[in-house]
Amino acid sequence: MIAVEKVHQQPLEDMLPKLVTDYGLSATADSLGVSKATLGYWLLKLGINVQRVALAPGDSLEIKRAS
Repeated sequence: MIAVEKVHQQPLEDMLPKLVTDYGLSATADSLGVSKATLGYWLLKLGINVQRVALAPGDSLEIKRAS
C-alpha cells in the first residue's frame, strides 16, 4: 500500500474511488501493479464501497458526493 501511495503521491483513500469508477476493478488493479484480490482487500480495509449498476441504452447515472 505504502509503495503505491509513494509512486502516485496521494493516499489510496483519495485515489482508488476515482480509478475504480473511471476504469473498473481489473484495469485499476493492472495499472497499480497489484492483483484484483489485493485491490479488493484494500477497498474493504479502507471502507470503500463498490457497486455495479446496469443501465439500459439511453439511461444515465449521476454520482453525487456527500458533503
